Amino acid sequence: MDQHSFLIIHGLGGSGPDHWQTWLAQELMKRNYHVQYPTFPNFDSPNKSVWLEELTSSLRTIPEENNLTIITHSLGCLLWLHYASTQNKQMAKQVILVAPPSPTHILTEAKSFYPVPLDGNNLKKVAENTLFIHSSNDPYCSLEDSSRFLNLGHPSISLPNAGHINTQSGYGKWPGILDLCLSKKEFSLTV
Repeated sequence: MDQHSFLIIHGLGGSGPDHWQTWLAQELMKRNYHVQYPTFPNFDSPNKSVWLEELTSSLRTIPEENNLTIITHSLGCLLWLHYASTQNKQMAKQVILVAPPSPTHILTEAKSFYPVPLDGNNLKKVAENTLFIHSSNDPYCSLEDSSRFLNLGHPSISLPNAGHINTQSGYGKWPGILDLCLSKKEFSLTV
């Protein structure tokens, strides 16, 4: 049987107990999967270099022979884009980037994360499959700005009126993301 690990990366402000990422971690652990769900330091005013070090440490705890799925939210997406830009080997089977903030409107609390490296080839090097999930009305990333992620050449799902796909927009328990994580098929736009 394939061993599978999951690494869940929160965004600015952390995810909290009612967020879908916390729910997802618990659901995956109930199914006896290896789950890493680190809390990055100073999550209200993060430093990219510190978060990159934390991400590297978390990745080291995952057995290399395991299939790895990485699930990020918000600023965690930008963290993954920075990490991917520094790597040259495949480390994940799949990466799901949920609600990345605009790469052009700098978040004051997280200015060290800008500029954002937008290169689809970086993502191809580090993961077999990468999927972006956007919302049609994300206050942190307009549809126009989300097109910058779509231009990276990876599949994308757009959820209608899902806000920032967080607790405030009703995403606590989110069975769809669990199904996506446990699916053996490649990502498809019909999810």
